[in-house]
Amino acid sequence: MSETSKQMPKAPAASNENVRKSMQGNKRRDTKPEIIVRRMLREMGYTGYRLDWKKAHGHPDIAFPGRKIAIYVMGCFWHQHEGCKYASTPKQHSEYWEAKFARNKARDAEVRAAMAADGWHVVEIWECELKKDRIEETRGRLFEEIRYAFVKLDDC
Repeated sequence: MSETSKQMPKAPAASNENVRKSMQGNKRRDTKPEIIVRRMLREMGYTGYRLDWKKAHGHPDIAFPGRKIAIYVMGCFWHQHEGCKYASTPKQHSEYWEAKFARNKARDAEVRAAMAADGWHVVEIWECELKKDRIEETRGRLFEEIRYAFVKLDDC
């Protein structure tokens, strides 16, 4: 049994209707941060990627399968971006949230290791890196990471 499949505490009931609706509104794919990254890729001329690529570990949000480049757009809250102001832990039902976040982080580490073992170049972009004050820096890093992976593959 893998670390991520350990028993998780039962999800608590929403404290009110607004919380329930908010949690139901969280999407697995096509999130605003993912759309921003896809727009940046198109603007840089990197097209031909696949979305939610199911043939790779962890289903990368964006993948260039032929080049073995995987891009994961990480939510700071859900993946507990270390040192980030958006990585808060809810005060209510803290036992549930701590277990959930620990499971998410363990799964992320397993996915990164499996992808690296299969020869993939993994790029993680955090939600906070897509805020207005950091987006240009992120655009530059994304461009360099993909360019490096393209050149590395072309050299083989």
